[in-house]
Amino acid sequence: MDTRPVNVHEALASFDDVYSPRIVARMNDYDVRIAHTLGEHVWHAHDDTDEFFLVLDGRFDIALRDADGTESTVVLHKGDTFVVPRGAEHKPSSPGGSILMFEPSGTSSTGDRHDGEIPAHVDSTTGRALG
Repeated sequence: MDTRPVNVHEALASFDDVYSPRIVARMNDYDVRIAHTLGEHVWHAHDDTDEFFLVLDGRFDIALRDADGTESTVVLHKGDTFVVPRGAEHKPSSPGGSILMFEPSGTSSTGDRHDGEIPAHVDSTTGRALG
């Protein structure tokens, strides 16, 4: 176990990729991930887990789609948190910012299922190491 502290602002400064989460810590069976955000992600859902977001900088929007196809958007700013419930279809987007997420280790950034092609700027990953 790594017992050194990680400064999330320094960690964010160490990479430029958007929607390419880096793992900054592990707690029990969960990853603490950070990511830069810009542009649109992909509609996706995590069938077996909730997804926690904390906006570290900028703005982060999460479009949600109900079972009947109705869409709504949650707009988050620096310091805001939001939990996407398991199974909820959602599509993040951002005019620019950074986020921190808690997810079970091994959770794909594009979910268990997603709509359409994954954009080139979205990294479909279970998290990448820092550095």
